[in-house]
Amino acid sequence: MIRRALTLLLVALVLVTGAAQAAQAAGYRYWSFWDRDGAKWTYATQGPSTARPSDGDVQGFRFAVSEDSKDAAQPSGAAEFEVICARTPAQDGKKRVALVIDFGTAADAPSGETPPARRTVCARVAPDATTAEALATVAKPLRYATDALLCAIGGYPEKGCGEQMAGGDKSTASEGTPSEQASSAKKDASDDGPSLGLVAGIGVVAVLGAAAVWQARRRRT
Repeated sequence: MIRRALTLLLVALVLVTGAAQAAQAAGYRYWSFWDRDGAKWTYATQGPSTARPSDGDVQGFRFAVSEDSKDAAQPSGAAEFEVICARTPAQDGKKRVALVIDFGTAADAPSGETPPARRTVCARVAPDATTAEALATVAKPLRYATDALLCAIGGYPEKGCGEQMAGGDKSTASEGTPSEQASSAKKDASDDGPSLGLVAGIGVVAVLGAAAVWQARRRRT
């Protein structure tokens, strides 16, 4: 009986661990925001509504499903300022910002929608303009949530905003939105309280553990 109880305890531990890993694997479908640093992309530490790029900067947006900033999909293709802004001459009192807009893949698209082709555009804006203002001059319509989360660029996607994808399923959304990268970062699952499934699993482990102790004491009596 003791051996049986311990076996059940081990099985329960495995199931709880698997459930926790599955919960952590849930991702978000959203527009991530990137800065170009030399020849590589770096995940932006603030959102486009507060970022103020300098003349000659390259910034990117990518629509995709990802779990956190470490695994977020980067904008694809070449991203050179001299190429993107080659046909947009410099102008006194203005700055030029090269923008890469990657609408992602069909696999990451919301149900019934097809991602447009990747775009590169050069925005010529006032010296103090934010990235959001630069984006608005070249990629309307934009759509934002009430918390300033960027939901759509060029009208894509038509609906939805930072949905959490249940169990890694890219077609079924559950409640939850990414926390702002001021407009693009996701909420870290570690910030949330334990899920109901995890709490229940822990309860099962506790019960089985108590049963094993009881069986051991019973055999000694």
